[in-house]
Parts: sequence; structure tokens; C-alpha cells
Amino acid sequence: TALIISSFIFSMAPFFSHFPLGQMTDLIYTEKELVQSLKEYIQAEESKLAAVKSWANKLDVLTLASTADPEVYLAHPVNAYKLMKRLNTEWSELESLVLQDPSDGFISNMTVHRQYFPDEEDEKGAAKALMRLQDTYKLDSESFSKGKLPGVHHNAILTVDDCYDMGKTAYNEADYYHAVLWMQQALRQMDAGEEHVVSKADVLDYLSYSVYQMGDLPRAIELTRRLVAIDSSHQRAGGNLRYFEKLLSKQLKELNQEVQEPATEEPIQLGTYKRPKDYLPEREIYEGLCRGEGVKMTSARRSRLYCRYHDGNRNPRLLLQPMKEEDEWDSPHIVRYLNALSDSEIEKIKELAKPRLARATVRDPKTGVLTTANYRVSKSAWLEGEEDPVIERVNQRIEDITGLTTQTAELLQIANYGVGGQYEPHFDFSRKDEPDAFKTLGTGNRVATFLNYMSDVEAGGATVFPDFGAAIYPKKGTAVFWYNLFRSGEGDYRTRHAACPVLVGCKWVSNKWIHERGQEFRRPCGLTEVD
Repeated sequence: TALIISSFIFSMAPFFSHFPLGQMTDLIYTEKELVQSLKEYIQAEESKLAAVKSWANKLDVLTLASTADPEVYLAHPVNAYKLMKRLNTEWSELESLVLQDPSDGFISNMTVHRQYFPDEEDEKGAAKALMRLQDTYKLDSESFSKGKLPGVHHNAILTVDDCYDMGKTAYNEADYYHAVLWMQQALRQMDAGEEHVVSKADVLDYLSYSVYQMGDLPRAIELTRRLVAIDSSHQRAGGNLRYFEKLLSKQLKELNQEVQEPATEEPIQLGTYKRPKDYLPEREIYEGLCRGEGVKMTSARRSRLYCRYHDGNRNPRLLLQPMKEEDEWDSPHIVRYLNALSDSEIEKIKELAKPRLARATVRDPKTGVLTTANYRVSKSAWLEGEEDPVIERVNQRIEDITGLTTQTAELLQIANYGVGGQYEPHFDFSRKDEPDAFKTLGTGNRVATFLNYMSDVEAGGATVFPDFGAAIYPKKGTAVFWYNLFRSGEGDYRTRHAACPVLVGCKWVSNKWIHERGQEFRRPCGLTEVD
């Protein structure tokens, strides 16, 4: 909490010895007020020092836990969000506190390190990631608030003020659905007696208007009345209440009802209001698959799946140590290769990629230019074979396994999906209505995808195919492969797929997109649309 110190400023004036007694008496009382102001200043300085000490103790305990195993600590999405929030908001408050009595060393350190701090957009992005996880995995706000997530290793909780900030982030984006869920959670924890800085009036103000925006007038009226009872002089509450009551009366008249049923006493929770539809037509199917619902792996289909040793059509490099190949799906044919990458190769690839990780991009289907997109949330880097023998070896292994040349393939793309990281349903290949997507590459369309999993994921992060109901889970060191195009060159629209949001953990993958050029004799063309 920011500490505000009011400074007492006075100026010295010439002293007159012939003051009337009355004025001298006034000076006595003035001096007494100055002494009191001095005491208040000392108390404020002591309070400031105590506040700084409290910060230091809290952060010392916090960093002791976080630095013990940073990746495990950040695997919990709440910890990742609170780190964003701390560095963007709370450290700035501490900076303001220290600035009241300038501390050159601290400010110097802040200046040096600030360039690496997350900004407001990062904090907002982390909040949206929690909401994305909440939607995809049908987790209520209380689950997040109390840290009740599968596979968690740290006790991470959200305070009243954290929940309020989450709700405010949603509100500022006109996302009233999530604003309601998080403001309600802030109110629930507040009513339970949890300490807080934000006022109950502020929470009720946001909550009541958000509920109104969700179309629930009776509850909006009930919440606004509660707000008026707490703060009768609130600048908006009275006007909102009259407006809501007038609107409800009009609705009742149109429905020929005289009395409105009282607002339900049941607290707002996940499912109370329906989430608004968005731009993604298969949203429900996609998110269901991410939760493990709707997977169409029947016993009949499972009976058609096999495992085998794969030597790449007697490739010399695979004869003595063939790949272990497992069918993941029959049609379209998707296979998984075990031990596709060793632990040492994975660590080297990550080491090369980490300094270059930037917000992942997608190709604009109209222009072919790489650009960022809200439906792809991850960090990525591109590695060339010439950079390190490991990259060259991985590229060669992909070529040996698939029988396709990688000379015309794209560079090896390394992607890191952190808290809420995802890639919504998309096609890897270019459709007929976007002929220029890969025009600048001059290597034709993406004929196939080779996806290496470079980490295990504790919860979430599956690769799902909404069209035919498949879910493939990450397993470190394995790789999955499928064709995006039929032998006729036509796109296989069944291969539309998505990377589910990471719920707990950190997901690393490397993608190799193989193009048409150079495959003429390796995968001859055909006239029919068959796998």
C-alpha cells in the first residue's frame, strides 16, 4: 500500500520584538502545531521505514521459494500472474514510497532493471491468461483464488485485491462476463473477513453494473441497493438504482407482470451466466477436447492402431536403431515417434532459443507477412541448421524418419507456451482463398508437420483436432507427424488443430513445416484425396 506523507512547509520571516501578547500567544500555539507536525513527520518516516522492512521481509520469503526452482514455481499460473502484477504494479508502489526520501542506490537499481520489467500490457495479458484457463477448463474463480489446480506444487492464492484487479481488467475490456466472476469472488472473500485495501463500495459498484450488462436486472438492483446502504453519497449508485428500477418496471409492464420475483440469494458462480459467443465457431468442441471431453477414440478405432519399428524405408541411419512408431489416429493418419529427441538435444535447443524468444507470429493469409495474433499466445524462435550440429542433426533425423527432404522446409521453430499459452484452431497449410501465404518462400504449400514435444506438461497443453475429436498429449522426447495435403495437392481440412492452453507447467515444442518443393519423387502426386 502506498504511504502518503503530507509535508509541512513553512518559511522564516523577520522577527518583530514588539508583538502584542495576543499574537505571541498565537505563536505559542503555532509552535505547538509545528511540534505536532514534526511528530507526525517522524511517525510517517518510521511508518515508511516499517513499511519498507515489511516489504523486504515478505519479498525475501517469496524469492526464497521462487528461486529454489523457478520453473516449478512458475508452472503455477497464479504465481506467474502475481509475478507480472508484482513487478508491474507493486514494485512501482514501493519505488514511490522510497522516493519520498530519495535513495540513490535503490533508484539506480530500479532504473537499471526496469527495462526488463513487465509492463501494464504484460500484467493485463497474464490476467487474461487466467481467464482463458478458467473458460477452457471450467474452473471457478474460487479454484484459482485458493490455488486448487491439478498437479500444483505451490500454495498460491489470490487476495481480495488480486480478484478485484482481475475483475477490473475484464471490466476495462468490456468483458462483463469475467468482471462479474472476479468481482463476485472479491466480494465473497471480503464478506468472509479477509483483509483488503479496496473498498467494498468499489467492488459493489463494478459488480452491480457488470451484472446489469449481463442482463440480470433484479440482481443488479439488489447489489446497487447494498451499495447505497454502505455509501449513500456514492456519486453513481443513486442514479443507477433509479435507472435500473425504471428499466425493470418497463420490462414488467411489457410482460404484463405486476410483481418481480426477488433476486436469487444464490451467489454468482461459474454457469450463472452464459459466456458470450465469439469469433471461433468450434469453441465448445475445442475446449471440450482440451478438458478430455468428446474424444472419439472408440474401441473399434483403437483396434486399428498399431505400434512398429520404423527404419525409414531401410535408411542407413535407422537400420541399426529404428524409430519406435505408434499410431495416434487412423484417418487422417497421425503417428508418434518415441525417443525422437534426447534430453541433451532438448537442453541444447532450448539454450540456443531462449535468448531469441519473442512473441510468436503467424503468416497473414492475404499478404504472407509474419504478424502477431491474439489467438496464438506463445514465445518462439527460429533456428538454422548451420548454427549448431544439434540443429543439423535434428533436421537430418526428421528427413530420415519422414522420407521427405527438409532442404525446402522452414527453419526449426522453437515455441514456448507459458501460463495460458495456446494456439487456437488453425490450419498449417494455405487454403485456396489465401494463395500468397507462402509465396515469398517459393517452396509451395506445407505438405506435412513434424512436431517435437520437448517437455512434459502437468496439466493442459494437449494438441487437439476438433474435426475428428482427437487429443494428443505432450510427452517429452516424442514427436508427432501428419500430412496436411492429400497426394492430389488438395488441403486436408480435417487437420485443423489447436494447442490447448497450458494449465499447469511449461510447454516446449519444436515445429518443422515441410513444403511441397523437392518431394516430387519422395511422395509422388496422386489424383485422389487419400492419406
